[in-house]
Amino acid sequence: MTNGILVLIVMALAAAAHVLARRRSLAVVAGDIKKLHSLPAHHGQTGFLFTAVPALLLMALWLVVQPFVIDARVGGMIADSDVPAGSTHELVMADVRRISDGLDTVVALGGSGEEEALASMRADSSAVRARLAKAGVALGDNVGDAAFTAAAAHRALVHSGRNAMTAAVLALAVAGLGFGLSRVRPDFRARIASERFVTGLLIASSLIAILTTLGIVASLLFETLHFFRLYPASDFFFSTVWNPQFRGGSDLGIWPLLWGTIYVSLIALVVAVPVGLMSAIYLSEYASARMRAWVKPAIEILAGIPTIVYGLFALITVGPILRDYFAQPFGLGSSSSSVMTAGIVMGIMVIPFVSSLSDDIINAVPQSLRDGSLALGATPSETVRQVVFPAALPGIVGAILLAASRAIGETMIVVMGAGAAAKLSLNPFEAMTTVTVKIVSQLTGDTEFASPETLVAFALGLTLFVMTLALNILALYIVRKYREQYE
Repeated sequence: MTNGILVLIVMALAAAAHVLARRRSLAVVAGDIKKLHSLPAHHGQTGFLFTAVPALLLMALWLVVQPFVIDARVGGMIADSDVPAGSTHELVMADVRRISDGLDTVVALGGSGEEEALASMRADSSAVRARLAKAGVALGDNVGDAAFTAAAAHRALVHSGRNAMTAAVLALAVAGLGFGLSRVRPDFRARIASERFVTGLLIASSLIAILTTLGIVASLLFETLHFFRLYPASDFFFSTVWNPQFRGGSDLGIWPLLWGTIYVSLIALVVAVPVGLMSAIYLSEYASARMRAWVKPAIEILAGIPTIVYGLFALITVGPILRDYFAQPFGLGSSSSSVMTAGIVMGIMVIPFVSSLSDDIINAVPQSLRDGSLALGATPSETVRQVVFPAALPGIVGAILLAASRAIGETMIVVMGAGAAAKLSLNPFEAMTTVTVKIVSQLTGDTEFASPETLVAFALGLTLFVMTLALNILALYIVRKYREQYE
């Protein structure tokens, strides 16, 4: 039974519990609702929650824990002598999981008779390999017989675990249904119970963002520590050379990538911040209602354009223009891929983040401040500079930070507009790359996190996270120091 079908069954039982609890609440008082402490709908809600929530929580917990338990048991079947030269235990376990999934694919394609055919060929790994290749599961030549034996055990444990989970979840759902029905009494405070249940679910939902953040930080931190056990931290933080070699002898200095990220983001902000702020000031202080009605949506359309389209625009239009009219005439470069290309296009992309948010923030400034400034003889431009802008400064800084975060995390525009060369240079018409681009490239292919060339992606991600956090702290300090307080 698949997980989706199991969820549907649990929800069907919960719906049945809702209906039965409502009917039972009316039956115990012979239809006289005044004798019930809570409405029949509340009793139905309680029955639904008692049936669905514990069963679904058990299912979620089971799905999280089961892979770790199975990998721990199957991993013990792989001895050190079974690990091929040049490989690792983690890579062998990846082959085991791939073979296990492939066996399910073979059985699904071949029907019920394929299960017996695979069982008869269990001792013949070459025959099983042929069946897997026919099903589209490619395996390397260094996959030994031990991996096939462990894969068979892995598949058996997965199936038995799935069956046990199905039985446990259904049993808990039925038990919850019975418990919910047993609680239906005239004096049962079903409304309070259901509200407490819902309150708990809302609290748990509100914690998802916090737990997700902690999970992201923890995963980055643990894998980064693993990386620094394999590669010296001093070379990572102080080297100016980025030259990953998956065969060993890599130079994984972060500074070329960090410089490219900062350079592209600065150019993007130089483009986006003045244009976005002036657009926001015009729309909020000078534009008529008719002009604002179509200009603001037109600007916000930029935020809905896919980044791949911006990348094509950078590659086909902006890059050649900058090369032919600026870089080549002044002897600054001959490539259409450059930091300037990516920065300009990225700046165009983040203009709506600055413009739209700043416009909303400026409009939120009390009109009484404007009226008082104009009454004292200030011009409209002086009112904007000396009254409206200081009052809206905290929100404007937040808009700029959002634009900066969007620019720092962009990948596709950099790949197509700036290239993939990791270098330190002040020339904005040279090809460079960013941290996000290299994170993607390092995680493409070998994703078992067994080599420093792959694990470096987590160190890059953690560094980017720390940069963004420091940027937020600095912005908070600036806002608190320079913001003006109004009553």
